[in-house]
Amino acid sequence: MARTKSIPVEALALPALNGAMLTADQNAMAVLHASHSDERDMVNQLLGQAQMAGAFEAFSRTVRTSKVAFVKENKLYRGMAGRKSPHGAGLLSGTWVEFCGLLGRSVDQVDRDIANLRAFGEEALESMSRMGIGYRELGQYRRLPQDQQAALIEVAKAGDKEAFVELAEEIIARHAKEKEALGRRLDESSADYAAQSEVMAKKTVDLDKARRELELTRKRIQAMPADEAAKALRGEVAAIAYEAEASVLGPLREGFAKLGALAVDGEDHRAFKSGLIRQLEVTLGTVRSEFNLVDQVDGAAVWLMPAEA
Repeated sequence: MARTKSIPVEALALPALNGAMLTADQNAMAVLHASHSDERDMVNQLLGQAQMAGAFEAFSRTVRTSKVAFVKENKLYRGMAGRKSPHGAGLLSGTWVEFCGLLGRSVDQVDRDIANLRAFGEEALESMSRMGIGYRELGQYRRLPQDQQAALIEVAKAGDKEAFVELAEEIIARHAKEKEALGRRLDESSADYAAQSEVMAKKTVDLDKARRELELTRKRIQAMPADEAAKALRGEVAAIAYEAEASVLGPLREGFAKLGALAVDGEDHRAFKSGLIRQLEVTLGTVRSEFNLVDQVDGAAVWLMPAEA
């Protein structure tokens, strides 16, 4: 039987491997794996210490809080994901709430410790802890202005409990007074704003009423013969002039008299009064010039004359 002729197979051309790049990738993966392992080891170590009886006694509160703050800031608690939960058959999902629960504390408690640490620093917080300063007082100190916090921190570092308590009470009392004064000013401002709003609302109503009356008068005058319209306008303008004169001779004159009576140590209000009168004169002069009116008119004021027939 004749043998079948074999067909030669062409060799595949494989791309050349970049040795340097391959080595770099391997190194990066190794670093990433080591970093992940370190993070998981740190979390596991802290959890193990927390779960051992009396483990926290080997740490100061501030050092322990510092470690926990590091875990939170770097989100290392995510390394617990997939670990079996000690409280059941389920697996942990790697959340901050779970981490705090494994420490036997609530999220609020841990976050409060971290806030105190960030506000006062390890040294001052450790000193205040030895003095027996509780969470309620620390919360009060955190709400103080930064300059007052700084003063407390310096005294706390010195470790003098009597001096610290004395300064803290003084600062808190002063802060309470300042807060009370600020509250009073806020109430006064609110009252002023309410009063101004009421005045502005009344002015708006009065202005709308005046506009409506003016529009009605305008339409009424437009429908009148010229002589009747002029007569009506003269009456309205005369009433306005009378009201202006009454304001000058009444409230303005009364105000001038009160200023004179309130003069203290020879204080002279005549310059102020003269300025107001001068402004009125300028205003009237502007109107006189605009309508080319004569300076003097014989006879009584128009609104003192008998009503036009």
